[in-house]
Amino acid sequence: MTTPKDPDDAPFDAADPTRPARAPRPKDAATLILVRKQRGAWTVLMGQRAKGHVFMPDKWVFPGGRVERFDAAAAAASELRPEVEAKLLLEKCRRSPRAFALAAIRETFEETGLVVGRTGAPGAKPPPGWEEYVACDAAPELDKLDFICRAITPPYRPRRFDARFFFAEADAVLADDRPHLSGDELLHTRWFTLPDALGLDLPNVTRFVLGEVDARLSGKDQGGPPFLRWTRTGHRMDRL
Repeated sequence: MTTPKDPDDAPFDAADPTRPARAPRPKDAATLILVRKQRGAWTVLMGQRAKGHVFMPDKWVFPGGRVERFDAAAAAASELRPEVEAKLLLEKCRRSPRAFALAAIRETFEETGLVVGRTGAPGAKPPPGWEEYVACDAAPELDKLDFICRAITPPYRPRRFDARFFFAEADAVLADDRPHLSGDELLHTRWFTLPDALGLDLPNVTRFVLGEVDARLSGKDQGGPPFLRWTRTGHRMDRL
């Protein structure tokens, strides 16, 4: 793995005096990777983080963000498949697995305006943060999401995340191709072929996950979802 220029994307280096004395606890986060076939080639949806963003400005990433307190309470049209839920529960999961999947859907809506789900909003009052999504007459279909990767930001980073990456084919999960709003975190949201995506300015973990996406779409069995985390001696990767 090459050494990145962005300090938020760098491995642990105890000699750097600008880093905090104690590693911050990672915040739970979730990401959704949407793919679709266009003119015979697989493409992936990515957006560029705003220049003024405090975490990895200008980098190209998948839609996603922090898991919020009320995400687990959002109603869904269908729940996670048992095998997906079981994988999410491994390695000290502190939340309900559905909270991660729902956060990925909510963040995708907030950042791209795309509604991941089906029409037919639940009748119950939506929890905080879900009002605009439900106003689109939508309900998430969690059974259509696959869990593809988990990654924890290196220790002693100023901002740390424990992120779960979900994967789905856009044509199977989008209620509507037309964005319902425009976000202020991701700019220039576009569909890229996988080779073109790999040519963008990417965080290291995003580049790694794109390799997992490519392997999956190519029918190459890589085993369970990779779990990436960093220690004082370097990075570690296991399969869940």
